Amino acid sequence: MGTFDSSEKRVTILFDLDGTLIDSTEAILESFGVAFEKFGSSHPGKEAIKALVGHPLDVMFFRLGVPKSMVSRHVDAYKEHYRVISCRKTVLLPEAREAVAEAAEFARLGVVTTKTGRYSKELLEHMGLMEHFEVLIGREDVKRPKPHPEPVLKALAAMGCAKERCWMVGDTVMDIEAAKSAGVEPFALTCGYGKVSEMSSACDNIARNAAEAVRSIRTTLGS
Repeated sequence: MGTFDSSEKRVTILFDLDGTLIDSTEAILESFGVAFEKFGSSHPGKEAIKALVGHPLDVMFFRLGVPKSMVSRHVDAYKEHYRVISCRKTVLLPEAREAVAEAAEFARLGVVTTKTGRYSKELLEHMGLMEHFEVLIGREDVKRPKPHPEPVLKALAAMGCAKERCWMVGDTVMDIEAAKSAGVEPFALTCGYGKVSEMSSACDNIARNAAEAVRSIRTTLGS
């Protein structure tokens, strides 16, 4: 496979982060636990938390039983702990590094995540991957997070890329819905937090992980 310089890259791939490129489950669960304990809130259990990963933190806490008046304080407690442990307790998913490296050979890359952008950049820099991405759109960068198309459209606008020949790779139905609403091609992964049955129903492009998705996109392009 040949390499592509920037002038040849007419393809765009946007990646979700949690469950798509990284596994930060340990850091997420620990940070939720700290927040619940700090305010004496009832802990809903690990599976209930994991089922909501991909939603904004305020939505997660509210749906996990935290009163609306207390949500912001829980979010602040979560972030205070998460920023300390995130790099130590986050790992790349299998073949994620290879996926990004291969994608960078033929496409322009961006990240579209519901995580706080600042922490997301720190994680990707820590893992030596941020240099491959032209833009990272985090929760604080948009008014309406996924499944609304705003994050996807904002990433494309920042990169100066068209919707055509653009893929959004993610592990939840929210990623798929955001891609479809934005007019870009979705690619669903079964390695993350989304239910396989829901992903299969929502998207025709299915892969086990990001590397498989990137190879499939490259094959489709004939490159």
